Amino acid sequence: MKALVKAKAEPGLWLQEVPQPKPGPGEVLIRVLRTGICGTDLHIDAWNEWAQTTIKPPLVVGHEFVGEIAELGEDVESVYVGELVGAEGHIVCGRCRNCLAGRRVLCANSVGIGVHRDGAFAEYIVMPAGNVWPHLSSPREIGGSAEISRGPRGIDLDVASIFDPFGNAVHVATQYRLVAEDVLITGAGPIGLMAAIVARHNGARYVVVTDVSEYRLELARKIGVTLAVDVSKTRLSEAQAELGMKEGFDVAFEMSGVPSAMRELIDNMAHGGRVAILGLPEHEFPIDWSQVVFKMLTLRGVYGRQIFETWYQMSVFVQTGLDISPVITHRFPYRDYKEAFAIGHSGKCGKVVLDWSE
Repeated sequence: MKALVKAKAEPGLWLQEVPQPKPGPGEVLIRVLRTGICGTDLHIDAWNEWAQTTIKPPLVVGHEFVGEIAELGEDVESVYVGELVGAEGHIVCGRCRNCLAGRRVLCANSVGIGVHRDGAFAEYIVMPAGNVWPHLSSPREIGGSAEISRGPRGIDLDVASIFDPFGNAVHVATQYRLVAEDVLITGAGPIGLMAAIVARHNGARYVVVTDVSEYRLELARKIGVTLAVDVSKTRLSEAQAELGMKEGFDVAFEMSGVPSAMRELIDNMAHGGRVAILGLPEHEFPIDWSQVVFKMLTLRGVYGRQIFETWYQMSVFVQTGLDISPVITHRFPYRDYKEAFAIGHSGKCGKVVLDWSE
C-alpha cells in the first residue's frame, strides 16, 4: 500500500510502498479516506529537537483520520465491515491504576499512532477495535467508483477526519461552565478556533481570541468570535474596555504555548478565574504566581481527549448543529502531500486535509 513514511532521520517525509497491515485478534483493518495534518506531523517532517528524541524511523506518520472498516480480526463484534469510523489515537495499557479506574486519558503507558507505532497517513491502518469510534453513518460509493461522499445523514468526511484535534478543543472547552461567562482564548490555531466555536455553542457571552497572525485572526472573525485581537498591536486591557468589561475574563483557554500569552492571560483574569492550558511551550518560563494566589485562579493542564466521553460530546455537538468546517481551509490529494505540508508550515492555513480515497 501507499504510505507517508519518516524513512530517514532527517527533514522530510517519503511516499513509499509498504506492506499492508493485517488485523490480529481484537483488531480491525480500516481503509483510510481522509487525514488531517497536525502540528505533530509538521514537527516530524521538519525533524526538530522533539522529533529527533521521540521518533524512530522508519515510521508511517499521521494520527488524524476517518475511514471505513475493511476487515475484522478474530473476536471483533463491536463494528462491521463498511462502517464509517474514526479512532482514538492513544492506545492505553489497560493495566495501570488509571486505566483500571476508567481514567484512560491518564494512562502513563499510552502509545500514540503515528508517533510510537505506524499511523494513519496510509491507505490502510490497523487499530484495536476498542479504540474505534463509529460515526453517524456509513459512506456511500458513487456509481461503484471509489469516490466517497457524505453518508445518508449528511456526515462530512473532512470534519470527521479532524475529530482528534476537535476532541482536544472540546476537552479544553468543557473543563468549566461557560454559560454567560466571558472567555479568553490565547492562540488562534485550529484547536483554538474550534474551542471558540464550542464556547459560543455552550453559551459564553464574549469570546475573545488573540494571536499575532492576521490570517488566523481573520479566520477567527469568520467563525464569529466577539473580538479577534492582534496582541502585537493591542493590549487585552484595551479589548476589555472596548467590550465594557470591568473585572476581567471568567474563563481562559491557553492554546499557544507562548510565554507572553500566558502572562497577559493571567494579568487579565477576573478574581476566581479558571484557566485550561493546552498549549505546549518550547521551554520553561516564569509567571507571576502572586497573581495566581491573590486572584485565587484555577490553572488546569489538559491533554488529549476523555476516552470516550469527549468523542460522545463531539458527535452530539455535530448532531446539534455545531459546525467546525470553516476551520478546514485546504484540501489536497495525498500524492500532493509536499504542497500540503508546505502550506502547513507557512502558518497561513487552518486545518489541512489529505484525501486518500482515490
